[in-house]
Amino acid sequence: MKEVKKGFGPCITIYTDGACLKNPGPGGYGAVLIHGDRIKEISKGFPDTTNNRMELLGVISALETLRYPCEVVVFTDSQYIAKAINQGWLNKWQQNGWKTSNRSDVKNKDLWQEMIRLIKEHSVVFKWVKGHSGDHYNERCDVLARDAALEISGSGIKN
Repeated sequence: MKEVKKGFGPCITIYTDGACLKNPGPGGYGAVLIHGDRIKEISKGFPDTTNNRMELLGVISALETLRYPCEVVVFTDSQYIAKAINQGWLNKWQQNGWKTSNRSDVKNKDLWQEMIRLIKEHSVVFKWVKGHSGDHYNERCDVLARDAALEISGSGIKN
């Protein structure tokens, strides 16, 4: 796992989550950005998407809110994201012309490319956190993501 580089701007902690009511189907992402005692929450819903796209958009949208280069620690419950970054899958996909190890096309290439661009602007470390295990900010992101998905679906029912 890469370490946060010193010399960047302030350290920001980001928690993200994505959700889909059906996969594919209505979905949403939620993110909580923490800098000192300041907390910002963001979320958005999409009518026809997948869970993995929402997981990726949660990270991307959170990184896009940063106005200048920062040291960032991203907590995600998505093994898809954590393993792609921390186990080098993303680098291998790029080296293989955006093909997986079994030579199929990498899904969500557009979002991975956007994430790569944003990661290069900051010093980012990704950490995996187990979902639905009581982590306060991970649970909050889950609520934000589900609420965004419910709102876009038109059901308006929140759990």
